[in-house]
Amino acid sequence: MDPYIANEDFLIAEAHAKINLHLEVLGIRSDGFHELAMVMQSINLSDQLKMIKSADNKITLKSNNKDISNGEDNLIIKAANLLRNKVGNTQLGVDIELEKNIPIGAGLAGGSTDAAATLVGLNKLWNLNLEIEELENLSKEIGSDIPFCVLGGRQLCFGRGEILERLKFDRFDLGLILVKDPSIQVSTPVAYKKYKEKYGHKYLVDERDFEMKRNIIRSSDWSDQSLLHNRKEIKNDLQKTVRPMSKEVEKSLKILSGLPGSHLVSMSGSGPSCFALFQNFNEANKVLNEHVKEFERAGLSAWACSMMSNGVLLRNEFT
Repeated sequence: MDPYIANEDFLIAEAHAKINLHLEVLGIRSDGFHELAMVMQSINLSDQLKMIKSADNKITLKSNNKDISNGEDNLIIKAANLLRNKVGNTQLGVDIELEKNIPIGAGLAGGSTDAAATLVGLNKLWNLNLEIEELENLSKEIGSDIPFCVLGGRQLCFGRGEILERLKFDRFDLGLILVKDPSIQVSTPVAYKKYKEKYGHKYLVDERDFEMKRNIIRSSDWSDQSLLHNRKEIKNDLQKTVRPMSKEVEKSLKILSGLPGSHLVSMSGSGPSCFALFQNFNEANKVLNEHVKEFERAGLSAWACSMMSNGVLLRNEFT
């Protein structure tokens, strides 16, 4: 029995959010999706999924967030059904309680990381013994960000985001301040549509050109030191179109840029969450505490976060 599972009938999966340290839209793939080149990073803002093995064959979900569907359209339910069908045992059951802390529609992969946690957690709870690579490949069927969220850390993400190349560093020391206006969400399809309308004429169309771009990303230094001192700007192509149409994103980026000790500022994913990098978590937390009133006056929710070397974590303590 694994040391972190003292009771085989229940466990808790911590589902960590992600930020985009880099996001380039390269062009349109043959399947109609955008070809992307990204660097994604796990952070310690997380949802908690309590999973209790059920004696019947039902998969149930309840949440502390009334805005989240508990039905078949939820990625958690989709992931559980997908895993159960994968192993061909429809008698497996589970009751899942979701404590939602990651804001919805924020560009932080909140739904995707919950799905990843479901796959990792149920693989353990149901004693399926699937390898991580199998879970990553399976998760591609329901979402492009889910494979990254399974293992997390800092990874290069290509294709639609599901083709992963792990960046191996011994430690992640950077901290960040993350902000989001809770009154708004940004539609990811709309963000890509607007970007295509404005910049589609610059899209690459050849796989060889895609690979040249990927190699540039691969050859870049994505260490903490480089992110702080050698890069003037974190590139997020979608920020070019979301920022002009969202005064909340504009406001967030402006406030973050003016914080003392703030090195780099960017929107994450398709927004509207934005972040600023700091030398370490303690510095980020100190600056956040000193500017709480400023964030409140601007109507922004704010978190000080550290970076994670992993994605989903499992434990058995109910805290």
